[in-house]
Amino acid sequence: MSFTEKGTSPGNNVSPARLTDDPDACIWEYNSITKEVKWSAGFYNILGYHPNEIESSAQVFFEHLLYYQDKHVFLDALYQSRLNQQVAPVPIRLLTKNNGYQWFESRIKNPENSYNGTIHGLLVNINIYKQESITFADKQFMHDEAFRIARLGSWEINPLKPGVIALSNQVYDIYDIQSRLEISAEEFISFFEPSYRVVLQQAIDHAIKLCRPFDTEALLRTAKNNLLWLKVKGIPVIDNYGHCITLKGIIQDIDNEKRKQLKLEQSVNLLTDQNRRLQNFAYIVSHNLRSHTGNLQFMVNLFEQTDEEEERIEIFSYLKTISDSLNLTIEHLNEIVKIQTEITNERSVVELEKLFKSVRSALKNNIESINAIVEYDFSQCTEINYIPAYMESIFQNLLTNSLKYYSPGRQPIIQCYTLREGNHIYLIFEDNGLGIDLNRHGDKVFGMYKTFHQNTDAKGIGLFITRNQIEALGGSITVESTVNVGTKFTIRLV
Repeated sequence: MSFTEKGTSPGNNVSPARLTDDPDACIWEYNSITKEVKWSAGFYNILGYHPNEIESSAQVFFEHLLYYQDKHVFLDALYQSRLNQQVAPVPIRLLTKNNGYQWFESRIKNPENSYNGTIHGLLVNINIYKQESITFADKQFMHDEAFRIARLGSWEINPLKPGVIALSNQVYDIYDIQSRLEISAEEFISFFEPSYRVVLQQAIDHAIKLCRPFDTEALLRTAKNNLLWLKVKGIPVIDNYGHCITLKGIIQDIDNEKRKQLKLEQSVNLLTDQNRRLQNFAYIVSHNLRSHTGNLQFMVNLFEQTDEEEERIEIFSYLKTISDSLNLTIEHLNEIVKIQTEITNERSVVELEKLFKSVRSALKNNIESINAIVEYDFSQCTEINYIPAYMESIFQNLLTNSLKYYSPGRQPIIQCYTLREGNHIYLIFEDNGLGIDLNRHGDKVFGMYKTFHQNTDAKGIGLFITRNQIEALGGSITVESTVNVGTKFTIRLV
């Protein structure tokens, strides 16, 4: 039986008491058997119409007055009422005469036990309330969206219940917690890395007890095991007596900005260190060049002043020695300059084991001459995106150093292997050689022309070049060493 079918008008004897002429009583009635629709005077009045302006019929109601998207909820309510089910008030939009569509609440009364097909209800204008509700919902949505986009969440602690913390939905999202189950303040803090937990707990305690606000940065490990840098801020709300009655705060995901900042700080520190070493390098080179040119000038003058053939031959041999030394210094200078020019070269995939075997093969005679054992294990990282010439030079310098500074009292054992820790890849190079006294020479290990043993062929340039190559690509190198025990170099490649 369709409610939209127009019913025949009954006789004048049908005049229910509930339909009143009171202009403030907006009552409607529908008979599902006769299809008759009746509206009270208040029904017309609340919509701004006169009774003779619109026909009292279901067709007018549905096709002219009721907003089309609200038809199904109104019909569902009627159907539930006919089944004698409890019907909740239904918000609908009706077309008024002068103010367009406005919101109304339709309250349907269930039929009495002696059901004769009649359903009746009441209309209440809720437009102001509904508009405010929609405005509030829109603002709340914009607020939530702004917090979501800014990756910002709020939290609140009642000092009377310090173990309980109220969290916004955005906090759960930042924590990667799917459910919205309550968590305690202790659990809230436990997601942060251990070194930050005490700091945060102390900051919260001081904010509650001493009314001291705080603003700090901490590293969080989410429920999905992701590490995030967060800004954590707390502000105490105080009463007239200066006591904290609520502690309100926010957390914000600042991971991208923080990592950029840390990377920038690392780059600044690296550039500062490189500039310092380049200044040192420039000083050393200029000193050496001046020394060589001074010696050359002296020998040339001496050569010109003597007529003795024997003395000239001796002076010429000195000139050759000085020339070779000068040439070597220029070669070293070229090596350092080449690092800066080659940094723009394209990186490519380097197979570590293949390259290491190639370097080891080139040093085969050196290895066999001291009966050294050279072991390697690149299983944790078999290949890396790197400048091939740099990686070959690193292998060459470190392996050569281990062979050159072996301990005569034991069989040399040299190990080279990779480690993967988190997002970093490390190359480890260690031996059981002579070792270095780091207490005396720790700040000079990677210096230019710095040597720590009595080997006549030591030049003090290899580790200087190696460090520059590694740092030029954003890595780092550290050394651990004990005299007469051995040396271990740890290189962070990525």
